[in-house]
Amino acid sequence: MGVTLKYFISVIATAVLVAMLAPFGSVIGATTVALSLLLLVLLIATIFGSRQALAVSIFAVLCFNFFFLPPLYTFTIQAKENWVAFAAFIVTSLVAGQLSEYARRRAEESEHRKIEIERLYTKLQDAFEEASEAKAVKRSEKLKSALLDAVTHDLRTPLTSIKASATALMEDSVIADKESRNELLEIINEEAERLNRFVGGMVDLAKIEAGKLNLRQSWISVREVIDKAIDRAQFRLADHRLKVELERELPSVRVDADSVEEIIYTLLDNAAKYSSDGTDIRVMAWPAEDETVKIVVEDKGRGIDPDDRERIFDRFYRA
Repeated sequence: MGVTLKYFISVIATAVLVAMLAPFGSVIGATTVALSLLLLVLLIATIFGSRQALAVSIFAVLCFNFFFLPPLYTFTIQAKENWVAFAAFIVTSLVAGQLSEYARRRAEESEHRKIEIERLYTKLQDAFEEASEAKAVKRSEKLKSALLDAVTHDLRTPLTSIKASATALMEDSVIADKESRNELLEIINEEAERLNRFVGGMVDLAKIEAGKLNLRQSWISVREVIDKAIDRAQFRLADHRLKVELERELPSVRVDADSVEEIIYTLLDNAAKYSSDGTDIRVMAWPAEDETVKIVVEDKGRGIDPDDRERIFDRFYRA
């Protein structure tokens, strides 16, 4: 809307209001007229701004003097109290117009700040999402690399043993006696079982990641779970001295037996893998606090470097 049109609308609005109030001036009184004109000044200041409000104030003052202050229809003021009312109206209309304009500007500034804050917040949120996506991609790539390394290592070792044993069995001239053939068959069986467990572990890991691993808890004997894990690890423990130290009175515990057995087997497998041949591996268990049982697998390996201990439970991390 152009500036000229704003002035025109402001003056016309004042003229209409004066025309509506003029016939009733003697009835409603000068105070009511002054308040009505003052409200119009405030409204114009709020809608159009201070310049239009100032113009309306001057026009409203002239109309107020001409139509509503005795003697009517002149710009002369006789009574002192009318001079006071006239002066008060001038000051009030000008001040009110300026205050209304100030309030309007502050509201506009506040709205601008709000828009700017929303823009900055949106920009910050977009940047955060981009950073999160980049971080997620980087983490995913790192996880893929670690997974590939773990899969390559854990698949290649048993496959190499199976391939070597199968090749030897196919050479009748190399393996002639039955005992040697049985040993090779046992290696193939053990390594195939190891592959099967590895694949099962990967499936379980996928279920854990998806939150779909269902634990089947029941009351079990700790001694039986430990014995099963040791039986599975016999082949891995062949070059070590296994010492089992279990308290006689071990309470039953409510757990997922397969999961606990897998944990103990993994600890035994790591103990055999990372400690020297001929050294002791101890399995201990005793009642602990809060009706729990503490199970410990101890070996004589060199241990985990301090720098790697914080990453013990990182997926697929290998020191």
